[in-house]
Amino acid sequence: MDKNKFAPTPPMGWNSYDYYDTTVTEEDVRKNAEYMAKNLKKFGYEYIVIDIEWYANNAGKLRDRYQYIPFDDLEIDPYSRLQPCPERFPSSRGGKGFKPLADYVHCLGLKFGIHIMRGIPRNAAHAHMRILGTDATASDVADPGSICGWNPDMYGVKHNADGQAYYDSIIQMYADWGVDFIKCDDICDSWMYPVERFSGWEETRMLRRAIDKCGRAIVLSLSPGPAHVENAYHYTQNANMWRITDDFWDNWKLLKNMFWRCEQWQDHTREGCWPDCDMLPIGKLGKGHGHEWTSNFTDDELKTMMTLWCVCRSPLMIGTDLPQLDEKNLALLTNPDILSMLNDGRGVQIKRTSDEAVWKSVGGSAVRVALFNLSDEPRKISVSTCYLLEELRNSDSHFELDSDSVKELWGEADPEISDGSISAEVPPHGVRIYAFRRKLKVQKFV
Repeated sequence: MDKNKFAPTPPMGWNSYDYYDTTVTEEDVRKNAEYMAKNLKKFGYEYIVIDIEWYANNAGKLRDRYQYIPFDDLEIDPYSRLQPCPERFPSSRGGKGFKPLADYVHCLGLKFGIHIMRGIPRNAAHAHMRILGTDATASDVADPGSICGWNPDMYGVKHNADGQAYYDSIIQMYADWGVDFIKCDDICDSWMYPVERFSGWEETRMLRRAIDKCGRAIVLSLSPGPAHVENAYHYTQNANMWRITDDFWDNWKLLKNMFWRCEQWQDHTREGCWPDCDMLPIGKLGKGHGHEWTSNFTDDELKTMMTLWCVCRSPLMIGTDLPQLDEKNLALLTNPDILSMLNDGRGVQIKRTSDEAVWKSVGGSAVRVALFNLSDEPRKISVSTCYLLEELRNSDSHFELDSDSVKELWGEADPEISDGSISAEVPPHGVRIYAFRRKLKVQKFV
């Protein structure tokens, strides 16, 4: 199976982490899936992803002390494979796993995903539990010298035949459940180990081999970031998306920093391979993290975030409780002109300073230019039309810009076009993005 066909365009969906943290339940997943099917599916959103510790029986119960309870009671089958917590996911009882919930998500016309941690459960290793299809135990394949610095659930897996058999067994189980998307954590980057000694590189390849064997198209997403741009080939060969940042939250400083990260990764997007700017912290956030709040991003910052993610062709994973979305935020997430950049064209940064950035996206019949104000004051931003005309010359000399049909994709004022430049007044932390239709150049014969 060709992994690049699993995600021909950037995956779009919902992830439970930003709102629910470790506490999401089956009822929560169902209501978010129902909302997506009704309101977001027609715009391309399709993945429903359950994030971290769906297997932990006490997750969230000591949140004032721990995000992840050390050596907690985890649901594990006889073959060292984590299972859903039956208290939070009652349809999993009787060894059914996530299959009943995945079936429900599929019946809505959506796709089902889960978060996993790199490695094998420590509890399974300590209890010398079996590995399916081998004479080995979890203690034989666990590498106690390879751990996660922020989550206590797993040991790394040794790079041998029995270790591969463990990964084969969990991926086949997920495929049998109907999993379409796996977000694997503690594998894209680690602050604990030098790059050359991080076992996550080989475990990524083990996951890739297991997915290739399972017979199901499963999108593989790697976390956390920041991904190492010098290892871009490794990511593109083994995964469909990889985080280019640490956890992204509703903070302007983090959003401004994403322009630098997107600049680094702009040349590494292609079918089935998507540098990931992380989730969209919009709407209500944080209930499972200890307190609920409304995203701190302003309306202009939300438009900047959506525009940057789309012009860079990043995956879009919404990080809120979907049924609580208001009409304004729903409109931001479903602007068809902005979303069209995910499927049409390639984003290229034209310039970036500490105060502004300019990106272009060319595809189909449109040329788009995005003017971002990175400063704290209103700012007039200009860009020469030669950047756009150069792209047209490179693509087809028979087309030219149609300046009579310019459109601001967020519904703001038209730009000033004069003396070979495009200019606009842009609010602090805001964006103006203009689409110019391409038209055939009239050929004159004498």
